[in-house]
Amino acid sequence: MKQDQFINLPLFLVLFGPFLVISQNQPFNEDMLGLIVFKAGLEDPKNKLSTWNEDDYSPCNWDGVKCDPSTNRVSSLILDGFSLYGHINRGLMRLQFLQILSLSRNNFTGTIKNDLLTLWNLKVVDLSENNLFGTIPDGFFQQCWSLRVLSFSKNNLTGKIPDSLTSCFSLATLNFSSNQLCGELPYGMWFLRELQSLDLSNNLIKGNIPEGFQNLYDLRELRVGKNLFTGKIPESVGNCLLLKLIDFSDNFLSGKFPESIQRLTSCTFLSLQGNSFTGGIPHWIGELINLEILDLSENRFSGWIPNSIGNLESLSRLNLSRNHITGNLPETMVNCIKLLSLDVSHNHLKGIISSWLFRIGIQSNNSKRNSSSFSSVYYYYGLQVLDLSSNAFFGQIPFGIGGLSSLQTLNLSTNNIYGFIPVSVRELKSLYILDLSHNELNGSIPDEIEGVISLTELRLQRNFLGGRIPVQIAKCSALRSLNLAHNKLNGSIPASIAELTNLQYADLSYNKLSGTLPKELTNLTQLFSFNVSYNHLQGELPVGGIFNKISPSFVSGNPLLCGSVVNHSCPSFHPKPIVLNPNSNCSNSRSSLQNHHHKITLSISVFIAIGAAISIVVGVVAVTVLNIHVRSSMSHSDPPFALSGGEDCSFSPSKDPNCGKRVMFSGDVVDFVDEAHNLNIESEIGGGGFGIVYYVVLRDGSSVAIKKLIVSSLTKSQEDFVREVKKLGEIRHHNLVVIEGYYWTSSSQLIIYEYLSRGNLNKLLHDDHSKIVFTWRQRFKIISGIAKGLAYLHQMNITHYNIKSTNVFIDFNDEPKIGDFGLLNLFPMLDHCVLSSKVQSALGYMAPEFACRTVNITEKCDIYGFGVLVLEVVTGKKPVEYMEDDVVVLCDMVRSSLEDGKIEQCIDEKLLGDFSVEEAMPVIKLGLVCASKVPSSRPDMAEVVNILELIQCSSEGQQEDLQ
Repeated sequence: MKQDQFINLPLFLVLFGPFLVISQNQPFNEDMLGLIVFKAGLEDPKNKLSTWNEDDYSPCNWDGVKCDPSTNRVSSLILDGFSLYGHINRGLMRLQFLQILSLSRNNFTGTIKNDLLTLWNLKVVDLSENNLFGTIPDGFFQQCWSLRVLSFSKNNLTGKIPDSLTSCFSLATLNFSSNQLCGELPYGMWFLRELQSLDLSNNLIKGNIPEGFQNLYDLRELRVGKNLFTGKIPESVGNCLLLKLIDFSDNFLSGKFPESIQRLTSCTFLSLQGNSFTGGIPHWIGELINLEILDLSENRFSGWIPNSIGNLESLSRLNLSRNHITGNLPETMVNCIKLLSLDVSHNHLKGIISSWLFRIGIQSNNSKRNSSSFSSVYYYYGLQVLDLSSNAFFGQIPFGIGGLSSLQTLNLSTNNIYGFIPVSVRELKSLYILDLSHNELNGSIPDEIEGVISLTELRLQRNFLGGRIPVQIAKCSALRSLNLAHNKLNGSIPASIAELTNLQYADLSYNKLSGTLPKELTNLTQLFSFNVSYNHLQGELPVGGIFNKISPSFVSGNPLLCGSVVNHSCPSFHPKPIVLNPNSNCSNSRSSLQNHHHKITLSISVFIAIGAAISIVVGVVAVTVLNIHVRSSMSHSDPPFALSGGEDCSFSPSKDPNCGKRVMFSGDVVDFVDEAHNLNIESEIGGGGFGIVYYVVLRDGSSVAIKKLIVSSLTKSQEDFVREVKKLGEIRHHNLVVIEGYYWTSSSQLIIYEYLSRGNLNKLLHDDHSKIVFTWRQRFKIISGIAKGLAYLHQMNITHYNIKSTNVFIDFNDEPKIGDFGLLNLFPMLDHCVLSSKVQSALGYMAPEFACRTVNITEKCDIYGFGVLVLEVVTGKKPVEYMEDDVVVLCDMVRSSLEDGKIEQCIDEKLLGDFSVEEAMPVIKLGLVCASKVPSSRPDMAEVVNILELIQCSSEGQQEDLQ
């Protein structure tokens, strides 16, 4: 039968199937009928179902189909990775003996139907990695008594997990990971006593994790990471004695390390990463002798690392980074003989880097114990990653570092390490990344660096290294990034660097290099950033290659360099003879006409630019005058707000109904410092369209930021104001600024926020005085955090309205926090003055629909602003920049560069060599899609979060492949 002959086959077969007969009078099998109906509703671009022939007597030999030999009925349908498109239709309902249904890694769409589990024999249902959407119907699990395995992972499912799930008493494996499920966990889940594997990771599930783990005595794997869980980990988790894998990462959990976990001696994987746990790492951690992976990073753990950590002989990966851990590393760690990765970066560790540290995983060789050579006394087991960066370690790098012959990443940056780089680095044949930057190293770069043949990144910037750049560095043929900036290197730049054909980024700035630039550098086709600024270089800049597009700032600070890039012509010792042109008059006439035309064009451009500038200035002046007028009127009508206690009327509202009170959500009336502080210009730290922000210290010594609303006449009544602010105060998310309290009178309203001393993203990105230079990984984390915070607001039905870099604050863990959210709900209406002020203050971030006279404020407006923010973070440029005779709009510039295939030129030059183009490109494209001029073309923020996670996973996968 041809394909076009059964376009309407499903309906036909459902109605008349039982009465059909095929050739040779064979009855049409119920299973075959169901499968043909199922196939008819699908697209099969790779022809995977070519063996499904309706003329066959039985479907048991079809691809993906298995039958029970005793009944000859279909018992298994496994079509994983067949690239099928379409809906999961009712044809499958005819497979009454089906036990296994696995359709993972396809492109099935639509919602999950209530009747799928009416197939009473079903034991396995795997619909993972498709495009299913919508909620899981509450009645879906009402007939799931035989179900053992259920996976809906990596789809687009929303809504809550149905309470009816508790009916699946036989369930052993449940996987809802990587969806958009929300709400709280149904308590009845803890009565699924057969459960062995539970994976709810990467969703939006919130609330406390309920007690009840004691019922899951057969549980082996527990994954609830990347959600919105709060509170503490239930102590009952320690009753699941068979647990091997525990993942609570990337939530908002707090409290101490749960004591009950010490009973889980079978555990091999434990991750509490990315939460707010406090206290010390417990001494009993060494009792978990089967641990292979322990990740406690990005928390608030303090104190010393316990000596018992050395008992974990099976440990392969230990990550304690980004905590408040003090002391030194315990020498007992040398007993962790299987350790592959050790990361204790970004803590407060100190002490000498002892030689024993480089014996981790190294076993004794008794036959050579009397030898004085380190490499002959020991042989290596397998440490691959060692990251001690951003601590307070001091001392010299031990010579024994050469014994780590399998090391792939060594990061000792941002410590107080001094002395020479040991020549034993030549033994690090497997090393990809060597980062010794931001230390106090002296001496020279050893010639033995040539032995590190796998090296792709060499970071030695900001030390006191002298001497010449070794010519032997050319032997590091895989090198892609070379940073030697801010040292005392001298001599000429060796021409042998031109042999590094994979080199993409080189920074030799702020040294004492002399001589001319080797012309051979123009042959480096992969090189896109070459910074030699502030040296003693001289002579003519080479022509070609990187030097045709090099930024002038990359060669500045070399007064003896000449060439067009530095706007300094080179002296000519062989002047060319003057040749008279017999057609000079004609040429001059043409030239004169061309110049005249150019002048006219330039005049028009200048006129347009001047006109635009005048319009902008007039707008700014008008808004400024209006704001000054509002502030002036307030200053006359409302006395300065005293922050001290005493006789302030806010403490006795009964005496004056117009007096308000200062309320903190953590208690009742706020206690400010005793001194008389006013909200005056000395304490002002910022401002915007809604109000002025002041810095204030409370009585307990903590700091807050207070926003004084300057459009008080537009606020709601006290009752409405308090109700709205309390709603906002209940919002808690890792990427949102916390609202800690409020103050109300009829003439003055204040909102009290947590204070983030590091400042806003705009300042950190664009302030010339800022010493912060964000890496690509930090920028990606900022973009991802903003997306998560905004997605959470939209989930709470809150439109921000004013997304911009000045409303995003960065804490000391590089986590972004969105501020000023929900303020629109405090105003019953916005007049033209306030709206104009808001648009002016967020110039470049506002969606095109704001130009309409009637503004329809939707979540899509926020998404537009987020898209602009993405481009701002990646490029380091402001949304709108004013040049001498032009106005550059960031979105237009990036979009144009993408179309011309020159997107690398848009990326912040501070990033060059410190990022993956494969990861940056999709991020830029995502920013452009979010900043689409058509609102319907912009994705939802939940989709944006998923896309960013896919980009990150893809990038990490590529890095793992490289390793």
